[in-house]
Amino acid sequence: MVKSEPALSQYLHDPDVQLMLRAKRGDDAAFSQLVERYQDRLVAVLFHLLGNQEAAEDLGQEVFLRIYRNRSKYEAKAKFSTWMFHIANNLASNWRRDGARRREASLAGSDSGPLGARPQEQLLAEKSALMPARVLDRNETQSLVRAALESLSDRQKMAVLLHKFEQMSYIDIAATMDLSPQAVKSLLSRARENLRAYLEPFF
Repeated sequence: MVKSEPALSQYLHDPDVQLMLRAKRGDDAAFSQLVERYQDRLVAVLFHLLGNQEAAEDLGQEVFLRIYRNRSKYEAKAKFSTWMFHIANNLASNWRRDGARRREASLAGSDSGPLGARPQEQLLAEKSALMPARVLDRNETQSLVRAALESLSDRQKMAVLLHKFEQMSYIDIAATMDLSPQAVKSLLSRARENLRAYLEPFF
């Protein structure tokens, strides 16, 4: 119990935790501040995770709805962002499981996915256009990195997004994904190796 008190004290000093505690007491303005602060970041992570802008926006709204509905039960046991992304990760997992067929249908035929053309077709086109001495421009590089991210498993992708986009620590990512810090470290290590192997032929 004594060991947990410093961590709890640290969370209580977090401005976002203070806002959530105010929201718990009925301060809707404090909750609105949290939404404004995190909405775009949350939707961006969900979009990169799911590859579907509409689903990312819908799930982003659902995350904040769940937080608001359960605000009276909130306890400052973690950073607000950790708690929020934990909810988002669970909702995203459910969406992938329940909506896999719908997502495949949305990318069928000539429809465009989040990367423009379907990822495999786009990568083949890009790769065939590359010459050994050619330098990729910024747009090509961004597109290639997005495609490389798409090649990762869902768990690897989520860990990378939280680590690189949100600068979350191994401990916070572990709490978000229900893993141990060591498991997160291994997950990120495998993700880096996969990304390196995917990108190496292009550079």
